[in-house]
Amino acid sequence: MNFKNKVIYQIYPKSFYDSDGDGIGDLKGIIAKIPYLQRLNIDMIWFNPFFVSPQNDNGYDIADYYAIDPLFGTMADFDELVQQLAKNNIGVMLDMVLNHCSTQHEWFQKALAGDDKYQKFFYLRDPKPDGSLPNNWTSKFGGPAWSPFGITGKYYLHLYDPSQADLNWHNPQVRSELFKVVNFWRNKGVKGFRFDVINVTGKDEDLRDAPEGMDSKMMYTDTPIVQDYLQELNQATFGQDKDIITVGEMSSTDIQNSVLYTRPDRHELTMVFTFHHLKVDYQNGEKWTRVPFDFKQLKQSLNEWQVGMNNGGGWNALFWNNHDQPWALNRFGDPQHYRVKSAEMLATSMHLLRGTPYIYQGEEIGMINPDYQSIDDYVDIETKNAYQKMLDNGKTPKQALAIIQAKSRDNSRTPMHWNSSTNSGFTTGKPWLRPTNQKQINVADELDHGEIFNYYQKLIKLRKAYAIIAQGDYEPLDLTHPQVFGYLRKYQKQILIVLNNYYGQTTKFLLPQKYQELSTQVLINNYHQVISKVPKYIELQPYEAIALLINK
Repeated sequence: MNFKNKVIYQIYPKSFYDSDGDGIGDLKGIIAKIPYLQRLNIDMIWFNPFFVSPQNDNGYDIADYYAIDPLFGTMADFDELVQQLAKNNIGVMLDMVLNHCSTQHEWFQKALAGDDKYQKFFYLRDPKPDGSLPNNWTSKFGGPAWSPFGITGKYYLHLYDPSQADLNWHNPQVRSELFKVVNFWRNKGVKGFRFDVINVTGKDEDLRDAPEGMDSKMMYTDTPIVQDYLQELNQATFGQDKDIITVGEMSSTDIQNSVLYTRPDRHELTMVFTFHHLKVDYQNGEKWTRVPFDFKQLKQSLNEWQVGMNNGGGWNALFWNNHDQPWALNRFGDPQHYRVKSAEMLATSMHLLRGTPYIYQGEEIGMINPDYQSIDDYVDIETKNAYQKMLDNGKTPKQALAIIQAKSRDNSRTPMHWNSSTNSGFTTGKPWLRPTNQKQINVADELDHGEIFNYYQKLIKLRKAYAIIAQGDYEPLDLTHPQVFGYLRKYQKQILIVLNNYYGQTTKFLLPQKYQELSTQVLINNYHQVISKVPKYIELQPYEAIALLINK
C-alpha cells in the first residue's frame, strides 16, 4: 500500500453518531454514516478505542482487548463495519493501548489475587526504606505515578490515571500476550494500527528517581529498548502484511528517534504522531495556560520536523486536531471573523506538507470549541484534575475556567454536528457531552451551501493526483516572514510553492527570483486567484492559502 498518497480520518466513536438513543455514539451509528465518509473520499479510518472499558479515561483504560464494549455495540457490528467500509475502499485502523491496561483487566485482578505470573505483568515495587513512594515520578494526569497495590504494602506504577496500570514490557510473556491482541484484530480484517504512547514502554527495570530539576518523563521516554520492542512487534504481527499502515503516538520524542521509528529499513512503524507544533500556545511549556500562539515557534517546529524527517528518510503523520486537543481553529485561526478561510488555510498548510494527513471528525466542516460556562459541563478526567490544581495554586474559578475553555480535551470530544437541532442530530436521547454551536456549524448546512467540506475534498483529490504532494521533498521558504508559512515541495522536474497567511491582515510575500516569470498553475487557493506566471510578489488576503505548481 502506498501510504504516502492516503488520507486518514479519525473517528471518536463515542461522539460520532448514536443509533440507539442512549446518548453515546456507537458502531451502528458509524455504519449509518458511511455514505458521508465515502463522499469525503478518505482511505482509512482511525477509531479511538471501543473495547470493554470502565471508561475512566474514555476507553484508554482497556479491561478486555478482545471484546467490544456494549456501549458501542457487538462484535457482529464490528464485523459489519469492516465489511461495509471495505466495500467503499476504506480501511480500518484500530487504537492499540499497549503501554497500560485497566486495573479491572483480568491480568491485574489475578495479580491482586496473588498470582505470581500476573504480578510480573506490572511494575510492582516496595516503598523506600523511609516509607515513601518507590520513586519520585509524577503521573501525566497529575499527582504521583504510584498507587497502593491492594493490601500487599507494595505500589504499582501508572504513568496516567490510577485506573491504568503500566504493563511490564521487560517481561516476554507480556509482549507475547500483546502481540496476540494485534494479530487477533489483523485476522478480523484490520488494515491499520495506531499505538498509543508506545515510546514510554521502555522503562528501566530499576525505576530510579528523576534527578532534582528533571521532569520524570525523561527517565522513561524514547529509551533505546523501545526500538527493539517495535522491531519485535513488527516481526511478530503487522510486518507480515505489507499493506498494513501503522502510526506510533510518540510522547515528547525527538526527530532522531522518530526517523529511526519510521525509516523503512528499520522495520518498525510507518509513521509517527508528534506534538511539538501543538505546544506553541503553552506558556513556559505548561499546557494549562492561556496565551496567543507563537507563530515563529510554530513555523520553526513544523520546519524542523519536515527537514529532519525528510533528510533522515522518516515519515510524519500530519494533523492539527484529535481527541486530545482543543480545536485548531480556536488556536491558530479566527473562528469569529474568518472561520471558513482560516479552516481552509490550516488544511492547506498541513495537507501539502510531506507526510500522511489525518482529518479529525468535524474538522472538515470547521467545528470549534464549545461554549461551556461551568466546570460541570466537562467530563474529561484530566480537565477536572487540572481545574482543581489551578484552584489549589491560587487561581480564581473564573481564571481557571478560562484556561479550561481554551485547553480541555473535551473541546474536540463534543458530539459531531449533523444538523442544527438541540442535540445536533447526534442522538435522540441525552448526549454524553453537550453540543453548543450546532446552529451555526453542522454537516447539513455545510453540504448544502458551505465550502470547507468541498475544499477538503479537493485537497484529498490533489494528493492522489499529484505525486509531488505525496512523494516530493520539502524545503522552507522565508521563515522570517511575520505572517506567512511558506514552503516548497520538489519532485522530479516539478516545484510546488505553498503559501499560507496565518493572520487576518493582507500581506505580501516575495517569491524566489529563480522562479519568477515561470509558467505556473494554481493547484488550490481559497480566494480564487488566477495566476499564469510566477510574480515577484504574491498578495495574500486574510487567512489565504495558495499552491502554485511549476513544471520546469
